[in-house]
Amino acid sequence: MKLLLVTVVEQYEKEVIDLFKKAKIENFSGSDIDGYKNPVSLLMKSSWFPNVKGGVESSLLFSFTEDEKIDILFELIKEFNTHLETNNPIKAVVVPIERNI
Repeated sequence: MKLLLVTVVEQYEKEVIDLFKKAKIENFSGSDIDGYKNPVSLLMKSSWFPNVKGGVESSLLFSFTEDEKIDILFELIKEFNTHLETNNPIKAVVVPIERNI
């Protein structure tokens, strides 16, 4: 069993949930988060209040699941990301679980 963490901009949250279903990852949790990128954008430079940074509405989804399902999800995410028209790909990481109760 491993911990799967996926971050996605809010715009693609429904699609990620569909990918979870296709990978047969049926039990997962989620939370709304704000995403940030370090490079200063042209929009921020021209802002009235350039010191005020706003995050991008995003989601964090996570699940304790098996390697086989994670492998399927990673392939689905790779495929999804190749067709994006924005610079906001789905990001996913896996963390091994040493112990659990």
